[in-house]
Amino acid sequence: MKRLKIYLDTSVISHLDAPDAPDKQDDTRKLWDDLLSGKYEVIISELTLAEINKCPEPKLTFMRSSLAGIEYDYVEQTEEAERLSRLYFEIGGLPPKSRNDATHIAIATVGGCDVILSWNFKHIVNLRAMTAVEAVNIKESYNSIRILSPSMMIEEV
Repeated sequence: MKRLKIYLDTSVISHLDAPDAPDKQDDTRKLWDDLLSGKYEVIISELTLAEINKCPEPKLTFMRSSLAGIEYDYVEQTEEAERLSRLYFEIGGLPPKSRNDATHIAIATVGGCDVILSWNFKHIVNLRAMTAVEAVNIKESYNSIRILSPSMMIEEV
């Protein structure tokens, strides 16, 4: 059976250590157990790593060591992903200040992911963004991508 291909944005990795959001932290850790077991094919982008590298210590070391514990494929930010992220903006799916968020979605789409996981309800995991992404992806002949929070993902299991 083919494993689901999932893309992790930075917010998911960050919530492995989020004592100020205990429910999100608990659900992220449950998801991480599935990742450690190899249940999913995991994708991380250069954008995710760049955002992680901006974190202060000791969060930076924690996030890097957490990533080192799972198997993942690394994908680069391509011109095609940049073009697709601009299209998400053009139809109003994401606000202009959320450029990196649109880029995460575009990288996951171009990378052939089945799911993008995020805790970013303001710009990514919401009906406006999901509708825009679906419309653009259909128009541009990309497969659909499910946009979920880690809580939604573990509930599906």
